Amino acid sequence: MSLKERPIPLQLANSAPSAKVDTSYSWLAMYFFLNLTLTIYNKAILSTFHFSFPWTLTGIHTLCSGVGALIMAKLGYFTPAQLGERENMIMLMFSFLYTLNIAISNVSLNEVSVAFHQVVRAMTPVFTIAISILFLGKRYSALTYLSLLPLLLGVYMATVGDYSYTAMGFFLTVLGTVLAATKTVVTNRIQIGRLQLHPLDLLLRMSPLAFVQTVIFSWMKGELDDMVSFCRTDMSYKLILALLVNGVIAFFLNYVSFTANKKTSALTMTVAANVKQVLSIVVAVTVFHTTIGFLNGLGIIMTLIGGACYSYVDLREKNQRARPMTPAYPLPSPPGAGTASEKEELLSVRTVA
Repeated sequence: MSLKERPIPLQLANSAPSAKVDTSYSWLAMYFFLNLTLTIYNKAILSTFHFSFPWTLTGIHTLCSGVGALIMAKLGYFTPAQLGERENMIMLMFSFLYTLNIAISNVSLNEVSVAFHQVVRAMTPVFTIAISILFLGKRYSALTYLSLLPLLLGVYMATVGDYSYTAMGFFLTVLGTVLAATKTVVTNRIQIGRLQLHPLDLLLRMSPLAFVQTVIFSWMKGELDDMVSFCRTDMSYKLILALLVNGVIAFFLNYVSFTANKKTSALTMTVAANVKQVLSIVVAVTVFHTTIGFLNGLGIIMTLIGGACYSYVDLREKNQRARPMTPAYPLPSPPGAGTASEKEELLSVRTVA
C-alpha cells in the first residue's frame, strides 16, 4: 500500500490539551469549608440558645435554600427549565428521598450509638459504587478500590468507641446509608443526565417540597408543638438573627454541594463526606476542646491520607481520559510542508536539473 492509499487515523480537531482549569476541587474545598462552618454554627446555636429542634432547623435550611434560589433566578443568574409532568414527578420523588434520608438518619440515632452510626455511614462510598455498577453500568479501576481502603479504615479508627445497637437500629442505619448513597447518585444524574438541571434550579424545585415534608415530619414527631411553646417563652431577636444566618449558610452549602456533585461524581462526594466527618472531629478538638485517644488521632491521619490517595487517583484518571488521541504512525505532510533545510535541498536539486 502506497503512502497516498494508506488510511489516515481519526484525529481530533484542535486536540491540544485544554488550558481551562478544572474547578471541581475548588468547589470541593468550598464544600468542606461551608460544611464545617455550618457544623460549628449548629453546635453554637444548640449550646448558646438551647435550640434542640432538629426538624425545625432542617425546615429553616430548606426554606432559606428555596428563597435563596428564587432570588438568584430573579436576578438572572439562571433560567429555570421548563419541565413536564414526568419531570415534576421526578422532582417530587427526589425531594421525598432527601427528606426521608434525614428522617431515617435521625430515627436511627435513637437506636444506636454515635460511634456505630458514624462507622456504618462511612460505608456510603461502597454503596455508591454498588448502585452505580448495578443501575448505571459504571466501572471503576482497581486503583480506585485500593484508594478507598485506608479511607474506610481511617474513619473506623477515628470514630472507635461504644458500638452498641439494636436490631432495628442496625437495619435503620444501613437503610439510611443506602438512602444517602442513592441521593448522591440521583443528584448527580439529575444534573448531568437527560434533565441537566442547573444546581440552583434543582435547589429551587426541591427545597419547597422538602420544606413541606419536613414540617409534616416535625408535626408527626411532636416537635412542632414543642417549638411553638419554645417560641412563646424563649424566642429572642438574637436567636431569630442566628437562625437566619444559619439558613443563609445552608443555602450556600446546598448550592456548592450540588455544583461539586455535578462537576465531580457521586463517589467523589461520598468520599468527601467521609473526610468531612473526620475533619469535624478535628474541629471539635480545636474549638470545643474534645479529647480523643491515640487510635482516634491515627484514624484521622489515615483518613486524610486515604482522601488524598483517592483525589490523586481520580485526577490521574481524569487526565488520562482527557488526553488527546495521537496517530498510530506519522501522517503524510501536506504539499509544500517541510522544514527549511528540506525545502532548500529540493530547490537545489531542481536548479541542477
